[in-house]
Amino acid sequence: MELNLKKPLAFFDIEATGLHIIHDRIVEISILKINPNGTKENKTWLLNPEIAISAEAEQIHGYNNNQLSGQPTFKLVAKEIDRFLQNCDLAGYNALKFDIPMLMEEFMRAGIDFDLNKRRLIDVQNIFMKMEQRTLSAAYKFYLQRELDNAHAAEADTIATYEILKAQLDKYENATVKDRSGNVSTPVKNDMDALHAFSSHHRNADLMGQIILNEENEEIINFGKHKGKKLTEVFLKEPSYYDWMMRGDFPLYTKNLITKVKLGMKNP
Repeated sequence: MELNLKKPLAFFDIEATGLHIIHDRIVEISILKINPNGTKENKTWLLNPEIAISAEAEQIHGYNNNQLSGQPTFKLVAKEIDRFLQNCDLAGYNALKFDIPMLMEEFMRAGIDFDLNKRRLIDVQNIFMKMEQRTLSAAYKFYLQRELDNAHAAEADTIATYEILKAQLDKYENATVKDRSGNVSTPVKNDMDALHAFSSHHRNADLMGQIILNEENEEIINFGKHKGKKLTEVFLKEPSYYDWMMRGDFPLYTKNLITKVKLGMKNP
């Protein structure tokens, strides 16, 4: 089943120096852009991360610092990547937990204002896990009945993710799912709004799910001693909590969000 698109959908995959969203850096990014008329554009960038690649990451994707020393930094190609993603919704495998937060950190370090508010975010892994609960290679074999060659190469993983989503749309066209409240729905539809909603575990306010939204669209803390409390209430009762978060090991995106919330609060 081909995708029903009103705007371009960019499938992308990132390889990095490690798994830490804040401290690690991108070494490879590949983007497959599917346009509403069905045409496709594919671009891949190899990058010099300017920090050491962990042994674990090198074992997975095969890149080392010597290989990448002559490549451009992310900052040098950030505007080019931003232009390529202009007006695109985003899709990926484990994108909500890793690829999108990592990309946003790199954009923010490069001074690029990459706005996610008007973009639909589709995580093929979350659809897969909710429907079948397996890995990318297993997903590829399950949906396409063949082995995924060259796994953990960004371009191969990106194309595989695109092929899996199309196969999911065929397989689950009329499949029903019962949620925790007992409500039955047909969630996997050839509609980017529906896929965006079904891809998400929570209504995240930030990218890592440390701040989520309640039914009234109020920011709620989703970690630590104040979990479940409204961010504004915590800032009013414990003003030092904002300073602690700003000094802490939180992504820049989260820090920007809580700053906007704090600045938007009315003086008590």
